[in-house]
Parts: sequence; structure tokens; C-alpha cells
Amino acid sequence: MPFFGVTDRQLGRYRSAKNELSEQYLRPIPNLSALAAFNPIASPKPEHNVVGVGIGEKISRDIATGILSVKLFVRIKYPDDQISDDDRLPATINGLPVDVEETGTFVRFAKAIAMPDPRARFRPAQPGCSIGFEDPHHQFRMAGTLGAIVKSGTRLFLLSNNHVLADENQLAVGSSIFQPALLDGGDIAKDRIALLTRFATLTTSKPNKIDCAIAQADKNNLVSNEVLYIGAPSGAAEAAIDMQVHKFGRTTGYRVGRVTSVETDVTIGYEMGNLQFDNQIVIVGRTGQPFSAAGDSGSLILERGTNRAIGLLFGGSPSHTIANHIGDVLRALKVTLA
Repeated sequence: MPFFGVTDRQLGRYRSAKNELSEQYLRPIPNLSALAAFNPIASPKPEHNVVGVGIGEKISRDIATGILSVKLFVRIKYPDDQISDDDRLPATINGLPVDVEETGTFVRFAKAIAMPDPRARFRPAQPGCSIGFEDPHHQFRMAGTLGAIVKSGTRLFLLSNNHVLADENQLAVGSSIFQPALLDGGDIAKDRIALLTRFATLTTSKPNKIDCAIAQADKNNLVSNEVLYIGAPSGAAEAAIDMQVHKFGRTTGYRVGRVTSVETDVTIGYEMGNLQFDNQIVIVGRTGQPFSAAGDSGSLILERGTNRAIGLLFGGSPSHTIANHIGDVLRALKVTLA
């Protein structure tokens, strides 16, 4: 007897019910990327949320009931008021009780996945890696993040922030950009990858809208549009409240977050003073982790699941990240995503 008081005939009913729900909910998604498999979309929809179907004891309020049930294992057990009628899992099937149990996402334990080191030297250079300029006065070394590869005609450019590529308006057009940044071991003699081409001027006298700059690649084959660990952007989209997003940055690497505001006016400290920015995106990290940290400036922020670019990261606090709308950035610099 697999469970006290259950006959073989009764167990057969549970097996049939289990197979029925398994067929309904556990359908493989064709051509699913490794990233999507290990970091699935958080959603109450059964096709996104159910990760297993089995037979086991029904647990109610953490108490074993002694009742055999068909078990539905889910990534997240959402509160009842957060589930639509269309997405609600059944309480019974064929007259048998159904129990829903939260497990998180199931992944294989065979090996660990090594994240790319964003501070390494990449040829071709990929968005998410370390880049930076040389201080003409040799007083400091810095590093930021290559956000995306953009284009104008046949020319390719590195996209990042003004403060990452142009030192808050201080550098002259034509200044050298290095990958990795000199702070991360870049060599002035052999690691120049691009020349500063254009930047949106930052000002303390009126509200800013963007902190962005581009540098033309010395050769097109020195760069790739494949964001480290994430892949190439599939286009651009408008940020929306509660949108699930991700990024890869020089300091914190891969992080997942959620958009909490899309029209925020903020004051941010720069070396040139306190700057006001209007109409910015605010993102918070998931699972208690910060979404970004110093050195992630310039990272491209993309919608999870679609990989559409929605923002360019440029600042924040330990708990909140601030980003420009990507549409504003591309229009100002007169480029498109490569």
C-alpha cells in the first residue's frame, strides 16, 4: 500500500487523474533558451507556474491531513486574490482532492553555470563588459559598463553613459575608450576599442532627460551585439509598471528586477553637482538583491522573456536603480540598436 487505507483500485483513479493534469500542464516549450529555462517568467498562468504533478498527502496550513491527493507543484503559490478565474488551478479532479504546493523552479544539479567575468578582455567586446576612458590628468582610473552596440548607417558604436564615456562632459570628442577599463586591468597600448563620438550634455541649470554617449568602434568586428549571458536585444519597447526586466553589468553581473515607476523625476549626485532628471524609470531587484551597484552604469535593461530593450541604467541607490527610457536615448544620439 503506497498510502494507508487506499486500495489498488483507488490508487488507479489517482494515477489517471495525475496523468490527466500532467498532460494538461506539463507541456514542453519548444526552442526554450537556457536562460529562460533557469530564469522563467514569474506568472500565475499554469503554463508558466506548474512545474510538477504527482500523488501525495494533502497539506493544509502546514498540517498533514492524512488525505491522499493529486499534487500540483508550482513555482509560486499566489494568494487567491491575485489569480484570475482563467488561471485558477482546480480544487478537485474527477472527485479527488487536489493540493497545490510551492517548490520554486526545478533545475538540474549536475553542474554549476559559470557566469562570464565582465571585467575580462572580450574580443569581440560584448555589452555587459567593462569599458572606460583614460583620465587626461592621470589622477584616477574608472570603469563602467558597455550597454549595447548601436548603429548609424554601416558604422557601429558602443553605447553607454556620458559619465562612463565622456566624464560628465569633460572629455573631447575623439578620446580613447578601452575594454576592459583601465581600472579592470586594461592596457592603454593594446586595449583601445573605440573613440568617443557623441554625448548628450549634462547640465545643472535645467532638468536632464538622459545620460548617454556613444563611441565609434575602431573596427566593426571588434564588437558584438550579444549581451553577456542574455543575448542580443530583439528590439526596443516602452517600460511599463510591474514589467519584469534583467541586465548584465560590470559589477553585479546578471540581475533580475521589476519596474516600479516609469515617469519619475529624480535628483542624482554627480561630481559636477546635483542634477535633476525628469521622466525616468525606477527598478527594484528581486529576491532581496539590489538590481545594480557602482560600475553597472551604462548597462542595457531588457524585458525578460522578449529581450526588448527598455532602458539605459545610469544611477540609483542600494535599493533602487534609475534608468533613462531607451527610446529617448536612441533618438537623442540618432542611432538604432544593432
